[in-house]
Amino acid sequence: MEFLLQLEQVIQDRKNNPSEKSYTTSLFKKGINKIAQKVGEEAVELVIEAKDDNEELFLGEAADLMYHYLVLLCEKGYSLEDVIAVLKKRHS
Repeated sequence: MEFLLQLEQVIQDRKNNPSEKSYTTSLFKKGINKIAQKVGEEAVELVIEAKDDNEELFLGEAADLMYHYLVLLCEKGYSLEDVIAVLKKRHS
């Protein structure tokens, strides 16, 4: 979990301090529609890999989905903590 929070901070930094060399910056420049599209694409790719038994490909797609999901959260002004709060409320 600690690494995800660090990654979330890096993503936020790329949004606040754009770098021309950054893939994350390029996503933010393309806007919410492109970011949401990437999340959808990665989700579909993960589902496809889930049907096979290739651990490396499955985990790679899971990582891609997680990354793009974090970018989407950031673009919308939310964080993992916001999502965790919802999950905690549902669990209680």
